Amino acid sequence: MKKFFTSESVTEGHPDKVCDQIADAVLDAVLSQDKNSHAAIECCATTGMVLVMGELSTDCYVDISKIVKNTVKEIGYTHGQGFSYNSLAVITAIHGQSPDIAMGVNDSAESRAGGGEYDKIGAGDQGMMFGYAVNETEELMPLTVVLSQKLAMRLADVRKQGILPYLRPDGKTQVTVEYDDKKPVRVDTVVVSAQHDEAVSQEQLRKDIRKYVIDEVIPAHLLDENTKYFINPTGRFEVGGPEGDSGLTGRKIIVDTYGGRCAHGGGSFSGKDCTKVDRSAAYMARYICKNIVKAGLADECEIELAYAIGVANPVSVFVNTFGTGKISDDKLVEVIRENFDLRPAAIIEKLRLREPNFKRTAAYGHFGREGFTWENTDMAETLKKYL
Repeated sequence: MKKFFTSESVTEGHPDKVCDQIADAVLDAVLSQDKNSHAAIECCATTGMVLVMGELSTDCYVDISKIVKNTVKEIGYTHGQGFSYNSLAVITAIHGQSPDIAMGVNDSAESRAGGGEYDKIGAGDQGMMFGYAVNETEELMPLTVVLSQKLAMRLADVRKQGILPYLRPDGKTQVTVEYDDKKPVRVDTVVVSAQHDEAVSQEQLRKDIRKYVIDEVIPAHLLDENTKYFINPTGRFEVGGPEGDSGLTGRKIIVDTYGGRCAHGGGSFSGKDCTKVDRSAAYMARYICKNIVKAGLADECEIELAYAIGVANPVSVFVNTFGTGKISDDKLVEVIRENFDLRPAAIIEKLRLREPNFKRTAAYGHFGREGFTWENTDMAETLKKYL
């Protein structure tokens, strides 16, 4: 049976992604000096202005205004006066972490009952987090996500390398893939919207995007005479970034994860230290799913972890292999509990989540890219014994 599925991505210059990167840049700066910092940094941006707000408990000092301007400059907003690093007004509204939240994080229910080392940290909030993996790509990610993210990265590359110097930082991509019996067979539709300067014609831009972006990213065998291309379909896209549309942290949670292929708990990642299970448990869920699929225990796997604030152990673990599991989903729950420690302190240590490596996650997806500990498949051989 033929089905069509679509995922999107955005470039690092998208207004919401600008905010995500600023929030994680602040987090990295703090963690580089005080690894035990607690942070929940939010950011919003509009024409000429960035507001950084939230909670921060740390023993160090960082220059937030300097971090904001450097991040905006690195992204590429160095043109014009609407939103440029050298003319930004930076407003900060940051206070310490709530003592009620801190009490639950620093002294979990299990710790108060006499628990061990990993029981010291309770979940920083209640909620449910999802992980996912599928064997349709080398990255064990949905093909629609992989292609849309790579298109967005390529848009940034051709701009930064001077291949298409008229491009500006903002942009969006979208890919629709046709599936036959759950197997991807072809790309049906490609959408690319790229911010540009006033000089380039739409005819030239569309020709260049097709040649230097789309054809460089999407394998030729997935394209055919019926593939549809929409490149800057509304026409001009000169005003972009926070000047064209206000930005806000955590508003691209589907772009950050699996492109809509699985459930999402609703929590965002950027700006949060990893006592916040919104982030750490979502990373752990991806790590477990990827190792399960890599081990051959399932072709597709979704995991839900749920927590109560101030409690170290999850209140529930749910597995769905969509009928592809080589053992039952209930058995996989037992396997997970037997082989993976799901308490926040154990997750932080296993995945090395006190290291300042988060700004790099804040654009082009948190999953399916090399260089992140939660993408490792070091548990796959161990899990194969359950086949």
